[in-house]
Amino acid sequence: MHSRLHILTRRAVVGVVAASALVAAGCSSSKSASATGGSGASTAASGTAAFPATVTAKNGAVKLAAEPKKIVSLSPSATEDLFQIGAGSQVVAVDDQSNYPAGAPKTTLSGYKPNAEAIAKYNPDLVVVADDSSQIVEQLGKLNVPVLWFDAPNTLDDAYSQITELGAATGHAGPAATTVAGMKQQITAAVAAAKKPAGALKYYYEVGTPGNYSATSKTFIGSIFAQFGLTNVADPADKTGSGYPQVSDEYLVTSAPDLIFLADTKCCQQTAATVAARPGWSAIPAVKNAAKGTVVGMDDDIASRWGPRLVQLVQQIAKAVNQAQG
Repeated sequence: MHSRLHILTRRAVVGVVAASALVAAGCSSSKSASATGGSGASTAASGTAAFPATVTAKNGAVKLAAEPKKIVSLSPSATEDLFQIGAGSQVVAVDDQSNYPAGAPKTTLSGYKPNAEAIAKYNPDLVVVADDSSQIVEQLGKLNVPVLWFDAPNTLDDAYSQITELGAATGHAGPAATTVAGMKQQITAAVAAAKKPAGALKYYYEVGTPGNYSATSKTFIGSIFAQFGLTNVADPADKTGSGYPQVSDEYLVTSAPDLIFLADTKCCQQTAATVAARPGWSAIPAVKNAAKGTVVGMDDDIASRWGPRLVQLVQQIAKAVNQAQG
Protein backbone atom coordinates (compact mmCIF):
# COMPACT_ATOMS: atom_id res chain seq x y z
CA MET A 1 0.00 0.00 0.00
CA HIS A 2 1.34 3.28 0.81
CA SER A 3 3.25 5.18 3.19
CA ARG A 4 1.67 6.28 6.41
CA LEU A 5 1.98 9.90 5.31
CA HIS A 6 -0.32 9.38 2.37
CA ILE A 7 -2.81 7.27 4.26
CA LEU A 8 -3.11 9.64 7.15
CA THR A 9 -3.52 12.50 4.74
CA ARG A 10 -6.34 10.72 2.99
CA ARG A 11 -7.97 9.78 6.23
CA ALA A 12 -7.73 13.30 7.53
CA VAL A 13 -8.74 15.22 4.47
CA VAL A 14 -10.67 12.75 2.44
CA GLY A 15 -12.10 10.57 5.16
CA VAL A 16 -11.04 7.44 3.36
CA VAL A 17 -9.81 4.49 5.41
CA ALA A 18 -6.77 3.23 3.61
CA ALA A 19 -7.01 -0.45 3.42
CA SER A 20 -5.27 -2.32 0.77
CA ALA A 21 -3.25 0.44 -0.59
CA LEU A 22 -1.21 2.98 1.05
CA VAL A 23 -3.66 5.63 0.66
CA ALA A 24 -4.67 5.29 -2.72
CA ALA A 25 -1.90 3.41 -3.25
CA GLY A 26 0.46 2.45 -5.56
CA CYS A 27 0.79 -1.13 -5.52
CA SER A 28 2.61 -2.43 -8.46
CA SER A 29 4.04 -5.73 -7.58
CA SER A 30 7.15 -6.76 -9.32
CA LYS A 31 9.03 -9.10 -7.08
CA SER A 32 12.45 -7.97 -8.08
CA ALA A 33 12.03 -4.61 -9.76
CA SER A 34 14.52 -2.04 -8.59
CA ALA A 35 14.92 1.67 -8.68
CA THR A 36 18.17 1.26 -10.49
CA GLY A 37 16.59 -0.67 -13.30
CA GLY A 38 18.04 -4.06 -12.48
CA SER A 39 17.10 -6.95 -10.26
CA GLY A 40 17.91 -4.94 -7.17
CA ALA A 41 20.70 -4.98 -4.65
CA SER A 42 19.33 -8.14 -3.09
CA THR A 43 21.90 -10.16 -5.01
CA ALA A 44 24.82 -8.00 -3.96
CA ALA A 45 27.17 -9.11 -1.24
CA SER A 46 26.68 -7.23 2.00
CA GLY A 47 30.37 -6.92 2.62
CA THR A 48 31.90 -6.89 6.05
CA ALA A 49 29.29 -5.97 8.62
CA ALA A 50 30.42 -3.70 11.42
CA PHE A 51 28.75 -4.79 14.64
CA PRO A 52 28.03 -3.77 17.25
CA ALA A 53 26.59 -0.75 15.48
CA THR A 54 24.81 2.43 16.45
CA VAL A 55 22.18 3.69 14.04
CA THR A 56 20.46 7.06 14.16
CA ALA A 57 16.67 7.26 13.70
CA LYS A 58 13.95 9.61 14.86
CA ASN A 59 13.95 7.84 18.22
CA GLY A 60 17.62 8.65 18.64
CA ALA A 61 20.73 6.49 18.66
CA VAL A 62 19.82 2.81 18.54
CA LYS A 63 22.48 0.24 19.46
CA LEU A 64 22.53 -3.11 17.69
CA ALA A 65 24.74 -5.76 19.24
CA ALA A 66 24.76 -8.01 16.20
CA GLU A 67 23.46 -8.21 12.65
CA PRO A 68 19.67 -8.71 12.88
CA LYS A 69 18.38 -12.04 11.58
CA LYS A 70 14.66 -11.46 12.12
CA ILE A 71 13.41 -8.06 11.00
CA VAL A 72 9.81 -6.88 11.17
CA SER A 73 8.98 -3.88 8.96
CA LEU A 74 5.87 -1.86 9.73
CA SER A 75 6.66 0.73 7.06
CA PRO A 76 5.98 0.15 3.35
CA SER A 77 8.83 2.48 2.43
CA ALA A 78 11.26 0.70 4.76
CA THR A 79 10.13 -2.65 3.37
CA GLU A 80 11.09 -1.52 -0.14
CA ASP A 81 14.39 -0.17 1.15
CA LEU A 82 15.25 -3.40 2.98
CA PHE A 83 14.65 -5.62 -0.02
CA GLN A 84 16.49 -3.24 -2.32
CA ILE A 85 19.65 -3.23 -0.22
CA GLY A 86 19.74 -7.01 0.11
CA ALA A 87 18.22 -7.44 3.56
CA GLY A 88 15.10 -9.15 2.29
CA SER A 89 16.14 -12.58 3.52
CA GLN A 90 16.33 -11.15 7.04
CA VAL A 91 12.76 -9.82 6.95
CA VAL A 92 10.38 -12.26 8.62
CA ALA A 93 7.22 -10.11 8.57
CA VAL A 94 5.89 -6.87 7.10
CA ASP A 95 2.75 -4.88 7.79
CA ASP A 96 -0.53 -5.21 5.91
CA GLN A 97 0.28 -2.21 3.70
CA SER A 98 3.66 -3.44 2.52
CA ASN A 99 2.71 -4.85 -0.88
CA TYR A 100 6.03 -4.36 -2.67
CA PRO A 101 8.04 -6.29 -3.57
CA ALA A 102 5.59 -9.12 -4.16
CA GLY A 103 7.80 -11.54 -2.26
CA ALA A 104 7.69 -9.58 1.01
CA PRO A 105 6.19 -11.64 3.88
CA LYS A 106 2.99 -9.64 4.23
CA THR A 107 0.98 -10.19 7.41
CA THR A 108 -2.00 -8.69 9.23
CA LEU A 109 0.30 -6.57 11.40
CA SER A 110 -0.69 -2.91 11.41
CA GLY A 111 1.77 -0.09 11.03
CA TYR A 112 -0.85 2.43 12.19
CA LYS A 113 -2.01 0.67 15.31
CA PRO A 114 0.85 -1.73 16.02
CA ASN A 115 0.41 -4.39 18.69
CA ALA A 116 3.56 -5.22 20.63
CA GLU A 117 2.41 -8.73 21.51
CA ALA A 118 1.55 -9.55 17.90
CA ILE A 119 4.95 -8.25 16.76
CA ALA A 120 6.80 -10.15 19.50
CA LYS A 121 5.42 -13.45 18.19
CA TYR A 122 7.89 -13.16 15.33
CA ASN A 123 10.80 -12.97 17.81
CA PRO A 124 12.31 -9.96 16.00
CA ASP A 125 15.76 -8.63 16.75
CA LEU A 126 14.89 -5.42 14.86
CA VAL A 127 11.62 -3.65 14.13
CA VAL A 128 11.28 -0.71 11.73
CA VAL A 129 8.31 1.67 12.05
CA ALA A 130 7.11 4.83 10.34
CA ASP A 131 5.05 6.13 13.25
CA ASP A 132 5.11 6.12 17.02
CA SER A 133 1.73 7.64 17.86
CA SER A 134 0.88 4.47 19.80
CA GLN A 135 4.20 4.48 21.70
CA ILE A 136 5.24 1.23 20.07
CA VAL A 137 8.91 2.19 20.40
CA GLU A 138 8.57 2.29 24.18
CA GLN A 139 6.47 -0.86 24.30
CA LEU A 140 8.95 -2.89 22.30
CA GLY A 141 11.79 -1.36 24.27
CA LYS A 142 10.36 -2.97 27.41
CA LEU A 143 10.67 -6.27 25.57
CA ASN A 144 14.30 -5.45 24.69
CA VAL A 145 13.50 -5.28 20.98
CA PRO A 146 15.49 -2.62 19.08
CA VAL A 147 13.29 -0.27 17.04
CA LEU A 148 14.17 2.15 14.26
CA TRP A 149 11.61 4.89 13.73
CA PHE A 150 11.85 6.44 10.28
CA ASP A 151 8.97 8.81 9.61
CA ALA A 152 8.16 10.67 6.40
CA PRO A 153 11.19 12.64 5.18
CA ASN A 154 11.18 16.33 4.33
CA THR A 155 13.74 16.12 1.54
CA LEU A 156 15.38 13.63 -0.77
CA ASP A 157 18.50 13.76 1.38
CA ASP A 158 16.38 12.60 4.33
CA ALA A 159 15.12 9.67 2.26
CA TYR A 160 18.67 8.78 1.24
CA SER A 161 19.78 8.97 4.86
CA GLN A 162 17.14 6.44 5.90
CA ILE A 163 18.40 3.96 3.30
CA THR A 164 21.96 4.50 4.51
CA GLU A 165 20.98 3.94 8.15
CA LEU A 166 19.05 0.78 7.26
CA GLY A 167 22.15 -0.47 5.48
CA ALA A 168 24.24 0.06 8.59
CA ALA A 169 21.58 -1.55 10.78
CA THR A 170 21.26 -4.71 8.70
CA GLY A 171 24.83 -5.39 7.63
CA HIS A 172 24.30 -4.11 4.09
CA ALA A 173 26.09 -0.76 4.16
CA GLY A 174 27.70 -1.38 0.79
CA PRO A 175 24.51 -2.18 -1.16
CA ALA A 176 22.75 0.71 0.62
CA ALA A 177 25.45 3.11 -0.55
CA THR A 178 25.14 1.70 -4.07
CA THR A 179 21.37 2.13 -3.98
CA VAL A 180 21.63 5.75 -2.85
CA ALA A 181 24.30 6.54 -5.44
CA GLY A 182 22.18 5.00 -8.18
CA MET A 183 19.08 6.93 -7.10
CA LYS A 184 20.98 10.21 -6.98
CA GLN A 185 22.46 9.64 -10.43
CA GLN A 186 19.16 8.74 -12.05
CA ILE A 187 17.17 11.46 -10.33
CA THR A 188 19.77 14.08 -11.22
CA ALA A 189 19.71 12.88 -14.82
CA ALA A 190 15.91 13.01 -14.97
CA VAL A 191 15.77 16.54 -13.62
CA ALA A 192 18.53 17.64 -16.00
CA ALA A 193 16.70 16.11 -18.96
CA ALA A 194 13.56 18.10 -18.24
CA LYS A 195 13.15 21.33 -20.17
CA LYS A 196 13.35 24.29 -17.83
CA PRO A 197 10.13 26.35 -17.93
CA ALA A 198 10.60 29.69 -19.70
CA GLY A 199 7.78 31.12 -17.63
CA ALA A 200 5.53 29.94 -14.84
CA LEU A 201 4.57 26.32 -15.50
CA LYS A 202 1.83 25.59 -13.00
CA TYR A 203 0.77 22.22 -11.64
CA TYR A 204 -1.89 20.70 -9.43
CA TYR A 205 -1.06 17.55 -7.47
CA GLU A 206 -4.11 15.64 -6.28
CA VAL A 207 -3.75 13.56 -3.16
CA GLY A 208 -7.38 12.51 -2.94
CA THR A 209 -10.92 13.12 -4.05
CA PRO A 210 -13.79 13.88 -3.71
CA GLY A 211 -12.79 17.21 -2.32
CA ASN A 212 -9.74 18.15 -4.39
CA TYR A 213 -7.14 17.60 -1.69
CA SER A 214 -3.64 18.58 -2.70
CA ALA A 215 -0.07 18.78 -1.41
CA THR A 216 1.94 21.99 -1.29
CA SER A 217 5.59 22.78 -1.91
CA LYS A 218 6.35 22.37 1.81
CA THR A 219 5.67 18.62 1.66
CA PHE A 220 8.13 15.92 0.61
CA ILE A 221 6.39 15.41 -2.73
CA GLY A 222 6.34 19.18 -3.22
CA SER A 223 10.09 19.36 -2.71
CA ILE A 224 10.55 16.94 -5.60
CA PHE A 225 8.37 18.96 -7.96
CA ALA A 226 10.23 22.11 -6.95
CA GLN A 227 13.40 20.74 -8.56
CA PHE A 228 11.74 21.17 -11.94
CA GLY A 229 11.01 24.86 -11.43
CA LEU A 230 7.26 24.28 -11.35
CA THR A 231 4.70 26.48 -9.59
CA ASN A 232 2.34 24.69 -7.22
CA VAL A 233 -1.16 26.19 -7.49
CA ALA A 234 -2.10 24.75 -4.08
CA ASP A 235 0.44 26.83 -2.15
CA PRO A 236 -1.73 29.96 -1.76
CA ALA A 237 -4.67 27.82 -0.66
CA ASP A 238 -2.88 26.38 2.37
CA LYS A 239 -4.20 28.82 4.94
CA THR A 240 -3.52 26.55 7.92
CA GLY A 241 -0.05 25.48 6.88
CA SER A 242 -0.95 21.79 7.00
CA GLY A 243 0.66 21.13 3.63
CA TYR A 244 -2.50 19.41 2.41
CA PRO A 245 -5.17 22.00 1.57
CA GLN A 246 -8.54 21.38 0.00
CA VAL A 247 -9.27 23.49 -3.04
CA SER A 248 -12.52 24.15 -4.85
CA ASP A 249 -13.30 23.50 -8.49
CA GLU A 250 -13.57 27.25 -8.99
CA TYR A 251 -10.16 27.81 -7.44
CA LEU A 252 -8.55 25.31 -9.77
CA VAL A 253 -10.26 26.66 -12.86
CA THR A 254 -9.03 30.14 -11.96
CA SER A 255 -5.54 28.88 -11.09
CA ALA A 256 -5.36 27.25 -14.54
CA PRO A 257 -2.66 24.60 -13.95
CA ASP A 258 -0.72 23.47 -17.00
CA LEU A 259 -0.17 20.04 -15.50
CA ILE A 260 -2.34 17.83 -13.31
CA PHE A 261 -0.86 14.89 -11.42
CA LEU A 262 -3.27 12.32 -10.03
CA ALA A 263 -1.94 10.38 -7.04
CA ASP A 264 -5.38 8.86 -6.52
CA THR A 265 -5.75 6.56 -9.51
CA LYS A 266 -6.10 3.45 -7.36
CA CYS A 267 -7.78 4.67 -4.23
CA CYS A 268 -10.25 6.86 -6.04
CA GLN A 269 -10.14 5.54 -9.63
CA GLN A 270 -9.26 8.92 -11.10
CA THR A 271 -8.21 9.30 -14.74
CA ALA A 272 -7.91 12.01 -17.37
CA ALA A 273 -11.49 11.16 -18.36
CA THR A 274 -12.93 11.53 -14.85
CA VAL A 275 -11.07 14.81 -14.42
CA ALA A 276 -12.41 16.17 -17.71
CA ALA A 277 -15.94 15.35 -16.56
CA ARG A 278 -15.70 17.48 -13.42
CA PRO A 279 -17.72 20.72 -13.46
CA GLY A 280 -15.76 23.49 -15.19
CA TRP A 281 -12.53 21.53 -15.47
CA SER A 282 -12.67 21.37 -19.26
CA ALA A 283 -11.48 25.00 -19.22
CA ILE A 284 -8.25 24.15 -17.36
CA PRO A 285 -5.18 24.20 -19.67
CA ALA A 286 -3.96 20.81 -18.46
CA VAL A 287 -7.31 19.27 -19.32
CA LYS A 288 -7.52 21.05 -22.67
CA ASN A 289 -4.13 19.63 -23.59
CA ALA A 290 -4.67 16.20 -22.05
CA ALA A 291 -3.90 14.53 -25.38
CA LYS A 292 -0.30 15.71 -24.87
CA GLY A 293 -0.08 13.86 -21.56
CA THR A 294 -0.64 16.86 -19.30
CA VAL A 295 -3.02 14.96 -17.01
CA VAL A 296 -0.78 12.37 -15.44
CA GLY A 297 -2.04 9.29 -13.65
CA MET A 298 0.45 8.12 -11.04
CA ASP A 299 0.91 4.93 -9.05
CA ASP A 300 -0.46 5.91 -5.66
CA ASP A 301 2.02 3.72 -3.81
CA ILE A 302 5.07 5.10 -5.52
CA ALA A 303 3.77 8.64 -5.12
CA SER A 304 3.29 8.23 -1.38
CA ARG A 305 6.45 6.36 -0.44
CA TRP A 306 10.05 7.48 -0.26
CA GLY A 307 11.98 4.38 -1.20
CA PRO A 308 14.03 3.33 -4.24
CA ARG A 309 11.09 3.67 -6.64
CA LEU A 310 11.26 7.45 -6.23
CA VAL A 311 13.36 7.28 -9.37
CA GLN A 312 10.31 6.21 -11.35
CA LEU A 313 8.28 9.06 -9.89
CA VAL A 314 10.87 11.68 -10.82
CA GLN A 315 11.21 10.28 -14.31
CA GLN A 316 7.45 10.44 -14.78
CA ILE A 317 7.39 14.08 -13.68
CA ALA A 318 10.26 14.92 -16.05
CA LYS A 319 8.41 13.34 -18.97
CA ALA A 320 5.25 15.30 -18.18
CA VAL A 321 7.15 18.57 -17.89
CA ASN A 322 8.63 18.07 -21.36
CA GLN A 323 5.29 17.07 -22.82
CA ALA A 324 3.64 20.16 -21.43
CA GLN A 325 6.21 22.35 -23.18
CA GLY A 326 6.39 20.33 -26.37
